[in-house]
Amino acid sequence: MNRRALLLGAGLGLTGLVTRGARALDRSAVAPGYGPLLPTPARNTGEVVLALPEGFSYTVLSRQGSRMTDGHLTPTHHDGMATFSVEGKLRLVRNHEVPYTLARPGTALLQDAHAYDPSAGGGVTTLTVDPTTRELLSSHLSLAGTHTNCAGGPTPWGSWLSCEETTLGAALGKDEKGKPIGGFEREHGYIFEVPASNEAPVMPVPLKAMGRFVHEAIAVDPATGIIYETEDRKTAGVYRFLPHKPGQLHEGGRLQMLVIDGKPQADLRKGQTVGRPLPCAWIEIDDPDPAAAGTNSLAVFESGKAKGGATFARLEGCWWGNGHVYLNATIGGDKELGQVWRYTPQGSEKGELVLLFESSAKEVLWNPDNLCVTPRGGLVLCEDTYGGDCYLRGLTKKGEIFSFAHNVYAGYEESEFAGACFSPDGQTLFVNLQLPGVTLAIWGPWERGPF
Repeated sequence: MNRRALLLGAGLGLTGLVTRGARALDRSAVAPGYGPLLPTPARNTGEVVLALPEGFSYTVLSRQGSRMTDGHLTPTHHDGMATFSVEGKLRLVRNHEVPYTLARPGTALLQDAHAYDPSAGGGVTTLTVDPTTRELLSSHLSLAGTHTNCAGGPTPWGSWLSCEETTLGAALGKDEKGKPIGGFEREHGYIFEVPASNEAPVMPVPLKAMGRFVHEAIAVDPATGIIYETEDRKTAGVYRFLPHKPGQLHEGGRLQMLVIDGKPQADLRKGQTVGRPLPCAWIEIDDPDPAAAGTNSLAVFESGKAKGGATFARLEGCWWGNGHVYLNATIGGDKELGQVWRYTPQGSEKGELVLLFESSAKEVLWNPDNLCVTPRGGLVLCEDTYGGDCYLRGLTKKGEIFSFAHNVYAGYEESEFAGACFSPDGQTLFVNLQLPGVTLAIWGPWERGPF
């Protein structure tokens, strides 16, 4: 799979150009990756979790069920993550997408005032890592009592925004199979802020002005403080939050939804052309925290669509880099295998959206979820295939895709990759396997390839 590339003339950097029209899978093309993937034992434990290119190494930093420094057990379902530099050490702030759909009293990771909802089992943990040895120094719980903390994103002011991928709350209902859902002590579907420097759990404050919907990830424009948000539904919108005071999200702000100029209610899930620029604008969401969201997870989306908002197919990954916002539509495209989009702000009210990549085969890219921008301006794409082998794929500035890592963890080969992020110095790539819940640190001869 390292020798299969979907070629399109998509420059991911600031000066890159995008060739109009998708090109077919060229099975003779060699993507400039790092070479064949070989089963590789972890440096510190000896277990074989990943297949990596020759010359690359990794350590196992943390796994579910292990005792953290603060005495709590490491939660399960490792998901979105980001790295920070705090007093010369690396801080990893990590989500846990604990997926209860029915309230379970007493399941919160904390049972005190620091738990937002005692009946919800999700949250965030913080790891301190030695930047030289890539070994864990300490770990602690940093957010508790939240629900289905999937992804989120780092802020330029040194915090992690953790997003709830659900709108379930106090209302009781039934899912599509007739099973009861809801009944929680608090309403959910919000974003919570966790400073990377915190040594103990934060007092949770839901940032309600940022919207109540099935959140996935966020990306912050460091120049303006505007925050872009994605929604993980089969009909999903792209949103942006304009804070009243950049960096002080608790002060509130305005929520908006992306609209394609001249094409109100544009459906971008299929039938799109790689490289075609789509001029964009933004419309106001009148009520970012509607009461109906507890029983209708699309309440915010539907209000925005009614005013012309665009529809995507399961927007998950979201990351700022090179002056752009990069987005993964996990089941977007004619084959429903995934799309990679790029949004470029153009002034305060306008922008341009471009489809950079659309997968035509599972061997190329299969359901991209989380993503991050590499130190050299390419992308790392985390696959979540729902029943197939999962890879970390690389997308280069030239629009070539290659395989960088393969999950070969015995018994968990179909577990998704999540939370890919580089250390501030660009020397270490951190990533999670959601199940059985392990966090890994990868390093090697990055200069040999496009990462």
